[in-house]
Amino acid sequence: MTDSNTKFTAPELPYRLTNPKSYNPSIALIGCGGITAAHLGAYKNAGYNVVALCDLDESRAVARQEGFYPNAQIYTDHNEVLKRDDIEVLDIATHPAARVPLIEEALNAGKHVLSQKPFVLDLAVGEKLIELADKKGVKLAVNQNGRWAPHIAYMRQAITQGVIGELSSADMSVHWDHSWVVGTPFDNIHDLVLYDFAIHWFDMLTCYFGDLEADRVYAATRTATGQTPKPPLLAHVIIDYPSAQATLSFNAATKFGQHDRTVLVGTNGTIQSNGPGLQDQTVTLYTEDGTDSPELEGKWFNDGFHGAMGELLCAIEEDRVPYNNPVDNLRSLALAFAAIGSAHDGQPKKPGDVRVLPEL
Repeated sequence: MTDSNTKFTAPELPYRLTNPKSYNPSIALIGCGGITAAHLGAYKNAGYNVVALCDLDESRAVARQEGFYPNAQIYTDHNEVLKRDDIEVLDIATHPAARVPLIEEALNAGKHVLSQKPFVLDLAVGEKLIELADKKGVKLAVNQNGRWAPHIAYMRQAITQGVIGELSSADMSVHWDHSWVVGTPFDNIHDLVLYDFAIHWFDMLTCYFGDLEADRVYAATRTATGQTPKPPLLAHVIIDYPSAQATLSFNAATKFGQHDRTVLVGTNGTIQSNGPGLQDQTVTLYTEDGTDSPELEGKWFNDGFHGAMGELLCAIEEDRVPYNNPVDNLRSLALAFAAIGSAHDGQPKKPGDVRVLPEL
């Protein structure tokens, strides 16, 4: 029993961003859509050297140039970017279908690549890209930027370092307003919530449960009363592991009182994260020794994007596999595909059995 007068302090854990020691290569961004403001804002703050911006719509590239890197060159043809020997790293941030051939061409050109998420629409395609990167001797990573959100990174480290013991359950619920997609291409993605958005949460489970493989996934989606986007904005997922379970709950039609909550229960403790949104989270650790909320630095946006690119650069400098490697990411996509397949036919799925993003 802990003495009530004993002050318990949550442990210091290595959740913070890392940068390469001296490696600062020339970087090009291909695809200058809305989310890339977060990419470039993070890179500029980190001091990364972005020298080229490419988009089929020149005005979008110019907007990013004016907003972040005024000396970067503008391109509308990615082949011109690939010809530049000085460019070593590409951030490819187009939509998935268009992105695969770009990644393939970049790898064949000997460039290191950070791929936007979700990585691929077909697990076999992802496996081929991984093989190609290995063959060409270059690094391939996936921009699962949530891995470097301070609250997520701290909770991940609490598991990795054994602070809460062996994980027995993970329960995550997210209530937010996703109505911004109306009038955009995202509004035509039927499984928008489980694929484009929830891939972050499936990836969190990959991080939290480590090498433990899920036995089955069950999911369902519904259209929320009064919602304006076309895709169903309600979803829930149950994932069974050999000796653990995870539940995910999503409501993307929450106009008021948005909230994001995670509860991770281990054999030696529980760690929670609560807040009104992804940017504002309070982590609380509960153990036999007491309870404490560590003071965490940073926010998911834009620190998560800094972390994803920074980890790739560190991996290149140290000649190792990046933490956000595509092999690991395919496990996260296997969970997502299984959930979507289950939501379509109402039957549980084993991760890996659904190889291609299901379509209605």
